[in-house]
Amino acid sequence: MITWGLVLVLFVLAVVWSADLESSFGMRHLIVFLLFLSTTVSYATRVSMSVAIVAMTTDNDYGYPVFNWERSIQDTILSSFFWGYIMLQIPAGLLTGRFGGKVFIFLAMVITGVINLITPIAATNGDWMAVCACRILMGLSQGLLYPSLHGLLGQWAPPTERSRMGTFVYAGAQLGTIIEMMTAGILSAGPWGWPSVFYTAGVACLLLGAVWMIFGASTPSSCRWISKEEKKYIETSLGSADISEQKKMATPWKSIWTSLPFWAILLAHSGQSLGFWTLLTEIPSYMSKVLGVNIKSNGLLSALPYAGMYVLSFVFSWTADFLVNRNIVSLPAARKIFNTIAFWGPAAALLGLTYIPAGHLTLAVAMLTLTVGLNGAHYVGFLISHIDLSPNFASTLMGITNGCGNIFSIMAPLSVSLVVKDEASATEWRHVFFISIAFYFLSNLFFILFMSGKVQDWNEPKPANNLEEGVKGNEEVDSSDKNKTCVEKF
Repeated sequence: MITWGLVLVLFVLAVVWSADLESSFGMRHLIVFLLFLSTTVSYATRVSMSVAIVAMTTDNDYGYPVFNWERSIQDTILSSFFWGYIMLQIPAGLLTGRFGGKVFIFLAMVITGVINLITPIAATNGDWMAVCACRILMGLSQGLLYPSLHGLLGQWAPPTERSRMGTFVYAGAQLGTIIEMMTAGILSAGPWGWPSVFYTAGVACLLLGAVWMIFGASTPSSCRWISKEEKKYIETSLGSADISEQKKMATPWKSIWTSLPFWAILLAHSGQSLGFWTLLTEIPSYMSKVLGVNIKSNGLLSALPYAGMYVLSFVFSWTADFLVNRNIVSLPAARKIFNTIAFWGPAAALLGLTYIPAGHLTLAVAMLTLTVGLNGAHYVGFLISHIDLSPNFASTLMGITNGCGNIFSIMAPLSVSLVVKDEASATEWRHVFFISIAFYFLSNLFFILFMSGKVQDWNEPKPANNLEEGVKGNEEVDSSDKNKTCVEKF
C-alpha cells in the first residue's frame, strides 16, 4: 500500500507541476498527457523483462515453464531490445518529419502490445532465441517512439510551456520503471505467473494505441477536436511549418552536421547515456561487491533513486519555465544551467559515492538517490533543445542523437567488463566511474560553450523573393520571443 501510494502521489505531482495554471485546459494538454502515458507504458515494457526473467528461470508453485538459461543467455536477452531500438532512430525521425508522429506512435504501441502478448508463447515453443527475436522486434517498434515524441512536441508545445510539457512526457520513463519494478514481481509470484507480466503490458499498449488513434493528432491543424483559438495560439507562438509544408522541405543535412549547437546536443546525449547507464546498470553490483549493500533485495530502495529523479525533474522544469517566462534568465542560459546540474551534479555525487566506506547503507542509498535524482535536470537541458534549434526537424535531430546515445548506452556495461577484473576491488571500479565522470564533465563543457537556444536559419527555407519580417542573411530568431505576438491566454 505504501509503494502504490507513492506512485499515486508521484502521478498527481506530475500533473500539477506540468500544468499551465494560467491557461484553460486545451487539446495540447490532452495530447501531452497521452504522450506521457505512451512513454510510461513503453518503458514499463522495457523493464518488464528484467524482472520477469528472474521468475522465468526460477522454480514456481503453479506449474509455469522454467528455463535453464545461463547468465550469458539472460544478458543476451536483456540487451537484444537495444539491437532493434538503435536501427530505426534516424529513419523514424525522417518519416515523422514528413508524415507526422500520429501514425508512428500508434504503430509503436500496437506492435509492442502484440509482441508482449505472444512472448510467453514464443518462450515456451522457441526458447531463448524466440524471446530475443521478440525483444528485437519490440526494440524496432519503440525506435519509432522518441523521434515521434519530439516531432509532436515541436508542433504542440508553445515555448512558454515547453520545459514543463517536455519533462512531463519524458518523465513517464521513470514512472513506468517504478510501476513495473513493483508490479512485475507481484504478478510473477502470484497464481497468474510470469506470463501475466507480458499479457498485462500487451493489453495496456493496445488500449493506449486505440485511445491515441481517436484523439491523437500530428499537428494542431490536423486535429479535429481543437478550437480555432487554441490552434491560432499554438501556431503563432511556434511559427513552425505544418506537416503538408514539411513534406516539401528537403532535410538540410549539411547545415545540421556543420551546426555546432547540434553537435553540442549530440555530445551531451552521448555523454549522458554513457554516464547514466553505467550508473543504473553497474552501481547495484558495485554496492553489493564493494560496499556490501544489496540494494536489489529491497524493492522500495531499488525504486527510490527513480522516484527522486522523477520528482526533481518537475521541480527543475517548473523552475526553468519560471526563470525564462519572468525574463530572469534567457532560454539558452536556462538550458545550460540545468544541463550543468544534470551532468556536473551527478559527476560530483558519483565521485563521492566511490569513496563511501563499506557497510554504510543509509549514506550509500542517499548518495545514489542524489546522483540519479540530479539527472532529472537533463529534461530541460539538452533533451528538449532539439526543438529550440528546429521545431520542423526536431524529430530528425532526436533520431540522430538518440541513436548515437544508445550506442553509448550499450558501451556502458562493456567498459566495466574491460576495466574491472576483480569485482571486489574498489580501485578498479573507480576507474570505471572516472570514465563516466570525464564524459559528464567534457560533454557538458562543450554544451555550455556551443549550445544555442535560438531557432536556426535552416529550420525552414527562406523564399528567394520574400524578405519580410526583417530577416537578414542567416540571422537567428530567438524561439522564446516568438510567442510575444500572441496576446490571448489559453
